[in-house]
Order: sequence, then C-alpha cells, then structure tokens
Amino acid sequence: MKAMVLAAGKGTRLFPLTGEIPKPLAPVVNTPIIEHIFDLLARHGVAESYVNVHYLADALLEAYDGEESYINRMSVHLLREKELTGTAGGVKHLAKIASKGSSNETFIVVSGDALTDIDLKELLAFHKHKGALATIALKRVYDTSEFGVVEVDEEDNILSFQEKPDPREAISTLANTGIYIFEPEVLEYIPEGTFFDFARDVFPRLLWAGERFVGYEGEFYWSDIGTLEAYRQAQHDVLLGKVRVKVPGQKRGETLWVEKNAQIHPSAALTGYVVVGRDAVIGRDVALWGDVTVGADCWVHPNATIKSSILLPGSSVGEGAYLEDCIVGHGYDVRPGDTIRGGALIRRMSSWT
Repeated sequence: MKAMVLAAGKGTRLFPLTGEIPKPLAPVVNTPIIEHIFDLLARHGVAESYVNVHYLADALLEAYDGEESYINRMSVHLLREKELTGTAGGVKHLAKIASKGSSNETFIVVSGDALTDIDLKELLAFHKHKGALATIALKRVYDTSEFGVVEVDEEDNILSFQEKPDPREAISTLANTGIYIFEPEVLEYIPEGTFFDFARDVFPRLLWAGERFVGYEGEFYWSDIGTLEAYRQAQHDVLLGKVRVKVPGQKRGETLWVEKNAQIHPSAALTGYVVVGRDAVIGRDVALWGDVTVGADCWVHPNATIKSSILLPGSSVGEGAYLEDCIVGHGYDVRPGDTIRGGALIRRMSSWT
C-alpha cells in the first residue's frame, strides 16, 4: 500500500516556532513529527510514501537527503510543490506521480504535521468491511472551535460537515483528523490544476453523489499540534506513555532517556520525565524538573534550572539561568542568570525557502 503525506503548509498557528522550521520538522521528544508518521506508516506495512513539500521545502529535503530516501525499509519520495494546491490538489499531484499513470489501489492520506498512533491496519479493515469509497478517521474533541467536525449516523455513514463551530452550535464533537483511506476513484472528484480542499470541496461532492462515505472512531491518540501549548502537551503525552511512539535513546530507570554521547554531570538533579539528546551536555548542579527534552548538541551550563521545557537542537542555557514552560529554538542562547517563564525563544528567521 502507498501513503500520501501532506507536509506543504505553513503551520501558522505554531508561530514563532514555524518561523524557523517547517512544522513537520518540529521535534517531539527529539524526533520530528513527520518522522513519527514515517515510522507509523512503515510499521503498518506501507511500502511507499509520497510527500508534498512547499513552505521551507529545502529544510525537509535536506533532512531526508533529497527527493528520495528509505526509512525502515519504506521508500520516501519528497516532491516540491511550486504553488499550494490545497489538501486535495496536493494529493491529486502525489497520486499521479505515485501511480505512474495507473491508479488502481487503495491508498492512505495522512498529515505530516500531526502526531498519532492510529492502527492503520484496523482503519483499513474497517474501510474494506464498509465497502467504502472514502473513510475518515474521527476523534472526539472538547473544543470544536479549533476543528472541522463530522456528523455520522448509527451505521457510521457521514451525514454532514461543519467547520470550526462554536461548541454551543456544533453538530457533533467528532473531529476530522485528516487521516483518510481512499479508493482511487476519489481522485476523479478532484480537478487538475485547481486549488482544491478535501473538507471544503471534495467531501461535499461525495455526499451529493451518494457515495459510500464513512467515519471511523477508534481508540487512538491524535493531536494536530496546532498551538505552542498543544506542542508541549504532545511531548508530555509521549513521555507519559499515552502515545505509542518510540522515544529515542537508552532508557535509564523509568523516566530518563539518554541518547548517544550525551554527558550528564553526576551532581545534576533530574526529576520527572527527561530526554537528553545526542552530544548534549548537562553541567554541574543543573536541575531539570517535570517534562524536559534537551535536544542534540545542547549545552546546559552549571546551576541552571529548567522546568517543563523543550530545548531544540543546538541551543544553550547560560549559568544560573531559570526556564519554565519554555520552548527554546534552534541555536538560541539563553543568557546567564536570565529568568524566563513561558513562550518560544527564537534566534532568527530561517533562510530556507
């Protein structure tokens, strides 16, 4: 089976973090979100993945050695989209290249910038059992104003859609996760060379045409990581074992993961769930509290205290500094003695285009 992975968008709600990196490369426990997706696809037997890239495309191409690479024996093809063509337009382009002129097999669509551990085999089995042309994976949410929601009947047939409704007016609390199983005939509903979106354009057409179109509500984790708070929450969920994804590094005890060549001074106090990336240095009398991820090549200087924060690769925390609920961007240097609570610390805008 093949997968189409959508990774072209700007992720504007995650600014300023996405001012320096594309959202799919934002690391959750030192692994880019999109790499968690690649691992999920490979574990479920997907042989080929096709990825559209646009915003900061060079960063993604550089991260995965150009347009084609292999991850866990799955071939990954990154394709630059010169102009954004919407979710459906992007899939139409990817599927055309993936099929090499012949579209005759069921395929998966998944966002490259959302974290999930959905059982794709179970989703596919549901799709086949229902004899569906299209299946959407759905997840219950508390605040519908952040999501497109879907109404289904007792037979799981999709009845209607509603985009980001006020909770008092919502037709349901089932959010569209952007995870789909499609038969190739769905592509016939997407015109060539036009900006086209699944939720806004394609799905209403499927309903109007009376196609077999169903919703799957299973027991799985999903977060679109749409805000900085959601980004921190996703990290928390992974470290607490709420998400079936791999945490890199050697596990020491129940709450510490240490990657290759990391150095932790014996006097450092690590309390809570902590990940220390490769070649990182944790200095004398450093205190790490709560959920803390220290990225690769980070340097935490003596007597610094870090609580419930994320340090992205190459950043540093000066001697005696205090951080709480922070996201420290790539290469950012926190000055000695600084006290910072909350927010994202970004050094500069990326030069990638």
